[in-house]
Amino acid sequence: MSGRPVKHSVTLKGHRTSISLEAAFWDGFCEIAHARGQTLNALAAEIDAGRAGDIGLASAIRVFVLETLRR
Repeated sequence: MSGRPVKHSVTLKGHRTSISLEAAFWDGFCEIAHARGQTLNALAAEIDAGRAGDIGLASAIRVFVLETLRR
């Protein structure tokens, strides 16, 4: 297992943006979106809307995945 982040693209508010996530977090993000019946873009937009301005999107996604999978 590699701990190196890999870039992935999502679309937020009509604009493509890249996020760098480790494979485990990307996999968890995909699993959560699938379980909720959401697209990756929709889940990313939800996380983006709820994060503080000084927290990066990738960090917000990591915390979201960790908190969701701990439940």
